[in-house]
Amino acid sequence: MIIESAELKDFRNYEYLKIALSPSVNIFYGDNAQGKTNILEALSVAATSRSHRGAKDREMIRIGQSEAHIKLFLDKHGMRNRIDVHLRSGSAKGIAVNGIPVRRMSEIFGMLNLVFFSPEDLDIIREGPAVRRRFMDMELSQIDGIYLNQLLRYNKVLQNRNRILKTLSLAPSKADEATLSVLDEQLALYGETVIAGRKKFISRISPIAGKIHADITGGQEHLQIVYLPDSDSGTFADRLAAGHERDLRFGQTGEGPHHDDLGFLINERDVKHFGSQGQKRTAALSVKLAEIELVKSVIHDDPVLLLDDVLSELDRRRQEYLLASISRIQTIITCTGIDEFVRSHTLQPEDRQTKVFYVEKGKVIQNGK
Repeated sequence: MIIESAELKDFRNYEYLKIALSPSVNIFYGDNAQGKTNILEALSVAATSRSHRGAKDREMIRIGQSEAHIKLFLDKHGMRNRIDVHLRSGSAKGIAVNGIPVRRMSEIFGMLNLVFFSPEDLDIIREGPAVRRRFMDMELSQIDGIYLNQLLRYNKVLQNRNRILKTLSLAPSKADEATLSVLDEQLALYGETVIAGRKKFISRISPIAGKIHADITGGQEHLQIVYLPDSDSGTFADRLAAGHERDLRFGQTGEGPHHDDLGFLINERDVKHFGSQGQKRTAALSVKLAEIELVKSVIHDDPVLLLDDVLSELDRRRQEYLLASISRIQTIITCTGIDEFVRSHTLQPEDRQTKVFYVEKGKVIQNGK
């Protein structure tokens, strides 16, 4: 799977941009705040219908404009597809595949599998549970359509349940109590599927990450990823019922997958509390590389890897391991400069497939052109 080309119109700081990408390595360099990450964000929107930054549609439209467009051409084993995304400041986004509008945004998940690696990912262990839940959900949503469907339903029911809880706390009524009972059943049903999906995902990615981590550390450290569900499989409905009084008092749902977390253990010790900064970075790198391997095993193809200013955050040994691991995957890298490491390890003269682009104030120039 590769992205052949991308076209942006009025997206972020780009009035118009059309670039042909290499199936190998693509490097976008330039000073900060010039638009490098905006290109990766556009690819993320086209692949998942949403920004990896959590930005709203209107925030991604160029200042002074009312709409923006993203167009990607993909090649998967000789089959070409086109994804068009139309962002509008006053209404929902529109997405089309090969010119045919899709009814639900979730329909494009899996057409383009991305593994996004940013400096924030290196802090996945240090940050709060929401970051780790998002990590699980983003990857699972790309490789498991059933999980995505159930997660969307769960979040919708959760939103409705919280609304009813707030209403009941102010003015109790029989009708709202009946509605709450129905929502409890739905939330338990969808929640059990989400819990099972996450549990299976962690059971698959943990041994892969463990092997990679052992390779990086020369066999000195053993990494485990542990799923920490707020309510374990088969107990969610009972815990939800037991917490009714508390939920009514606070006006929100206190139990469920929206409170799940992950634990990271090195040699059976919690990395978050007892690990060094280097151990946390190595563990995070192992997890992201394990993502690649897991996606490959599920879709029987290579995902596209996006590295947003990550190389500068890693020491030379970890840089070398990272680039050696992704040598045969289409990779799009952003960085502030073509430093000595990138020149010596990526831009070899015989590697004519590598493309280098200079980015400045929303303009992209391919080196040598």
